[in-house]
Amino acid sequence: MSPVTGSSSMPVAEGTPRDYGPGPRVAVALVFGSSAAVLVVEIVALRLLAPYLGLTLETSTMVIGIALTAIALGSWLGGRIADQVDPRRLIGPSLGVSGAVVALTPAVLRVTAEWAPAMLLLIASLTILVPGALLSAVTPIVTKLRLTSLAETGTVVGRLSGVGTVGAIVGTVLTGFVLVSRLPVSGILIGLGALLVVGSALVEWRTRRWRSTPALALALVVVAGGLATTVAPGGCDAETRYHCARVVADPDRDSGRTLVLDGLRHSYVDIDDPAFLEFTYVRALASVVDAAFREGEPLAAHHLGGGGLTFPRYLAATRPGTRSLVSEIDSGVVRVDRDAFGLRPETGIDVRVEDGRLGLRRLDAGSRDLVVGDAFGGVSVPWHLTTVEAMADVRRVLDEDGLYVANLIDHGGLAFARAEAATLSETFEHVALTGEPADIGLEPTATPEGGNLVMFASDRPVDLHAAQKALDARHTGWKIVTGDDLTSWIGDARPLTDDYAPVDQLLQPHSPQNSR
Repeated sequence: MSPVTGSSSMPVAEGTPRDYGPGPRVAVALVFGSSAAVLVVEIVALRLLAPYLGLTLETSTMVIGIALTAIALGSWLGGRIADQVDPRRLIGPSLGVSGAVVALTPAVLRVTAEWAPAMLLLIASLTILVPGALLSAVTPIVTKLRLTSLAETGTVVGRLSGVGTVGAIVGTVLTGFVLVSRLPVSGILIGLGALLVVGSALVEWRTRRWRSTPALALALVVVAGGLATTVAPGGCDAETRYHCARVVADPDRDSGRTLVLDGLRHSYVDIDDPAFLEFTYVRALASVVDAAFREGEPLAAHHLGGGGLTFPRYLAATRPGTRSLVSEIDSGVVRVDRDAFGLRPETGIDVRVEDGRLGLRRLDAGSRDLVVGDAFGGVSVPWHLTTVEAMADVRRVLDEDGLYVANLIDHGGLAFARAEAATLSETFEHVALTGEPADIGLEPTATPEGGNLVMFASDRPVDLHAAQKALDARHTGWKIVTGDDLTSWIGDARPLTDDYAPVDQLLQPHSPQNSR
């Protein structure tokens, strides 16, 4: 055997076709786009599921876990299959099929949630897993095609891995900060599906394997997905950053409107008579506040959460001169307030689009007579508004006779409500709870059903007799507990802190038929 001398050639990756497939720029575009698409699907799927499963830690964890499973599965299988068949045959179908599935996702999830809710988790998992795996397979397939020499393995793999990570970052930022705030989530997914199908067609054309029939079939699936979304149940009047919002007219009251967020009756507003209070918990809020302050006395109030602004409107109508500052995180809900409920600046209600806790920090100490907590929903709770530290900020902005009153929602064992009562007891000198007698421990033999509860706290005593009288006058059927009875009801519940607030685990599931 004679030695080989003078050769500068490097070994070629085994099994790599001589027609290497996509050039460097096309390879970068494929890896970047497919990685970005995976994250768009993940984030938008979380938004689609929120009306049915809640925007909770568990829901977020489930969606992230499924997406990571899809990425791992797709990367593994994509690399394995690329070693067994011509990789050029794989890219187009991966993009095209994933695009078709993505375009169908909004309609499929909404139909399943309405007609076969027991199947929702399975179908949701598949709508994330299938396109996520197919799109994640693109990176190892493209990497295989770009590995023309073993000497540059590290360079090629590192570059494409980096490009994929950058694509995922861009997809995340673009979706969270731009797309969701400007487009309905169904439109995002249908548009993404269309882009993926177009990308699939372009790849097939570049590899000279263009066949019109599969491309046309995939395009028809995308069109079908768009049409199905328009007739699928669960439609919204407005898709905001956080909610699917609808306004429902009251057939029994011409001026009555119900704000429905993510399938839950969130607020009832009588646009002609702000003093009319439909929901029991709002009547309880009014009863407590009217017992704590002189009749007609104007107040400086801060509201954590706005919704339909029912209670700020009530204060403006019954206590002329009241100044209500509202921290509402969802600008889309504020638009609904203006467009559907006639919110006007002259009402004395100033709505700021901001996080409630950040809004509290901006207020001067002792600047408020009243703070109203009404940001908690039946399927999710902004936990950072529940803690001892948050309550300390509430206490800071209240004057010495100020009152904090909050609407809570819990079910089953009421573990979250008990923990929140323990939290308030750590902060305020006087704490009381009002709700259905069975829910607050006044009927020990009855099984608590849960629902709305109202807690109120202050450093000065509130006239509980007057509060109970007002509750009775408004036909709430609610009672009040405080002192030792409240301590017994709290039991061994731990106060919530910024360091320990497992609210999503404490909160019990609700029935969609219940109102906030």
